[in-house]
Amino acid sequence: MAAGSGSRLAASIGGARKQSLLWRGMPLYWHSVLAMSRSAVVGGLVFVFPEEFFPEEEKRLRELRRTSDPGLPWVITTGGGRRQDSVRRGLAALPPHTRRTLVHDAARPFVSPGLIRRVCAALVHEDAVIPALPVTDTLKRIENNRVSATLPRENLIAAQTPQGFTADLLARAHERARERCLAATDDAALMEDAGHSVRVIAGEPKNVKITNPDDLALLADTPAPRPCIGMGHDAHRYGGERPFVLGGVRIPGGPEVLAHSDGDALLHALMDALLGCAGLGDIGQHFPDSDARFENISSAVLLSEVLKMTRNAGIRPTHADMTIVAQIPRIAPWREEIRNNVARLLNLPAECVNLKAGTEEGMGFTGRCEGIKTYAVVSALADGAYRENE
Repeated sequence: MAAGSGSRLAASIGGARKQSLLWRGMPLYWHSVLAMSRSAVVGGLVFVFPEEFFPEEEKRLRELRRTSDPGLPWVITTGGGRRQDSVRRGLAALPPHTRRTLVHDAARPFVSPGLIRRVCAALVHEDAVIPALPVTDTLKRIENNRVSATLPRENLIAAQTPQGFTADLLARAHERARERCLAATDDAALMEDAGHSVRVIAGEPKNVKITNPDDLALLADTPAPRPCIGMGHDAHRYGGERPFVLGGVRIPGGPEVLAHSDGDALLHALMDALLGCAGLGDIGQHFPDSDARFENISSAVLLSEVLKMTRNAGIRPTHADMTIVAQIPRIAPWREEIRNNVARLLNLPAECVNLKAGTEEGMGFTGRCEGIKTYAVVSALADGAYRENE
């Protein structure tokens, strides 16, 4: 939806339309297009532009396709006097076989592919789905500049887009609203009026709509997050005095380990991988085995310190892939517990942590049951936005 006038913002941008504002060299709406294309659930796009700017925007779309083709088919149409008139025209432009549709505001350029996927996943079992955030401010109703009521905020949410719908039901809801001269500020309200249940899922704080002059600060030219990867490796001998611990999970019956700390080879490899993402050396530099402070210390404690270092460096881990190589003990019975515990320590969903285990078919020091070795690869984003003091 890019057919609005943007009147609240126009004076601050020299009378220009906010949808055509450039951010990182592209109009605001194109950032949403790229998020849609990366979601893997969107099959095509309908652009709704003001009638007077239709030729200009059609030309711009052709240019954008040449420089950053989203790989999705699209059609374009003109909007109406109100937002819901524009949505109705957009719905009319959908291919006849369309079963489900998303409606998204062009002025929300920060939408993520993940949010788009979550809306669509919920829409499989619902007729209407909206992302929303809980209201945190106290809300008052006023009359003649005096408070007439305080609203219970635990029952209030702030709706976002994209909103997802069964396409034919939304079209009927719009037609019903047109016949009854009913006005609404979002499409979910029309579905509610038509008697349909609207499912609410968690929105994203970053999915902000550029509406007021103060919102322009969100478009400051900050660098895009930079992907980075770190790799870690560790090995420990058997035959020491430390209980066998991997990924913060103690494994009964495992061989004792020779180590200065608790000998958790998996977390040691993971810490080195995290430090690699931030270019901060290795754990030997930060926690040397010559320092008595680290004698028999929990590796989970050391990992929390490493995570502070990486956050202060602007590094946000997004995925971890780990491998354990050992002839003994068998890792399979403990695999999921270790994986889930590492995910908890990293504050990542379990699906973003992978754990593999294997032997070396009797070869080398692991094959002779003399020790264990581990590997870890961590993917992260370096964007400076997750510093400890924030």
